[in-house]
Amino acid sequence: MRRLGTGIGWRPEIADTVERMPGIDWVEAVAENVCPGHLPDSLLRLRERGVTVVPHGVSLGLGGAERPDAGRLTALAERAEVLGSPLVTEHIAFVRAGGPLTASPRLEAGHLLPVPRTRDALRVLCENVRIAQDALPVPLAVENIAALVAWPGEEMTEGQFLYELADRTGVRLLIDVANLHTNHVNRGEEPVKALAELPLEAIAYVHVAGGFERDGVWHDSHAHPVPGPVLDILTDLASRTALPGVLLERDENFPGPGELERELDAVREAVGTGATARGTTDGRERPAREGTRSGGAASEGAPGEGAGGEGAPGEGAGGGGSVPPAAEAAPAAPDEAARQRLALAEAALLSALVAGTPVPEGFDRVRLGVQARALAAKRADVVAKVAPELPLILGSGYRTAFVAYAQGHPMRGGYRQDALDFAEELLMGAHPAQGRARRELRRWWLDRSGPAPRPASRLGQVGRSLIRR
Repeated sequence: MRRLGTGIGWRPEIADTVERMPGIDWVEAVAENVCPGHLPDSLLRLRERGVTVVPHGVSLGLGGAERPDAGRLTALAERAEVLGSPLVTEHIAFVRAGGPLTASPRLEAGHLLPVPRTRDALRVLCENVRIAQDALPVPLAVENIAALVAWPGEEMTEGQFLYELADRTGVRLLIDVANLHTNHVNRGEEPVKALAELPLEAIAYVHVAGGFERDGVWHDSHAHPVPGPVLDILTDLASRTALPGVLLERDENFPGPGELERELDAVREAVGTGATARGTTDGRERPAREGTRSGGAASEGAPGEGAGGEGAPGEGAGGGGSVPPAAEAAPAAPDEAARQRLALAEAALLSALVAGTPVPEGFDRVRLGVQARALAAKRADVVAKVAPELPLILGSGYRTAFVAYAQGHPMRGGYRQDALDFAEELLMGAHPAQGRARRELRRWWLDRSGPAPRPASRLGQVGRSLIRR
């Protein structure tokens, strides 16, 4: 794996700071925020200096029940090519559900949601990853995500799930140590166990980020300093294997250049401490699977006792020299029944989170409520960024109004469409915004909804009623 070094997440808000920071070997840019035909000048200058740029996708939904969308794959491939990237990355998550597989309306999460660690989900994910790999011009790496909720009836640990995925597909792994800490606090999962089960040789690079704890729940905010426990996990991982690259993520509440540089220094120190500890083992790296395969692979019939239950892994990308050769053939691609089972499960969960339907059996209702509120709050924040006029027009009442709207109105498109739908709902309803605020909101909506809304749509009916006022 190509060595990347120390990097930072490139964001427009800190573009100038990133350009001036010493010791930055590479940056990561959110793929959906980069237009191949109009690259930001800052990224162009970084590339000219020899700084590697990696596109990081957030909307592919490889963990969803449907096969990856060809258009989204093409867009990700275009960004990799125009940036000259050595690889692209995405997430082990689902971001939408419903549609033809469930004969129900398609729902958008606007967030990365965890997939169940089951055999069905693993087989679907493996096929989706293979489809993506075939469509991309460079290697793919996939990231473990943070979660507030746990699926009932899971059959694998996180480390086992990642191990099987890498072994069966050859995909690289982007290990987010902050997400391991989040899952430790929220789901009681031990980072040490996850690290011991990982296929270390499959790691492409590592993410480090901050968050905060509230009422016993850890929120992976990417808007706070990196805490000590996250750095400790990074040190542990660096003590097990030489890390090809480590990147600091910050998405909001950006500090000054000095604080960012101090965080990067802390990241470097944690990696260095781990590397020193690794050197004390006579140069030998720890086995990638300490204690997880002794006595052979677990049998098919005992959930939770084996990595996948569908055959022991072989010597592919995830296997390395620490795992015995495969005793069985690789599992077949999932049939449509498996996809449909996963589709129904994911649609039920997402509907409970964004549409107020009953909580599926086996889920923690309190945690699901926390997740639902977090999703609504995130929607409010992102809509405020893509449509900054709305908070200005509505003032202090914007956030309360949007969260109330979000609880009964699932997102049906991107965030820009969400902003239009929100404004439309306010104008159709009895929102307290009157007088000048209402006139400004109406003008904003008309300017962005198009000169001739479709007559058959509710949007068009609103337009005509507003014009007549």
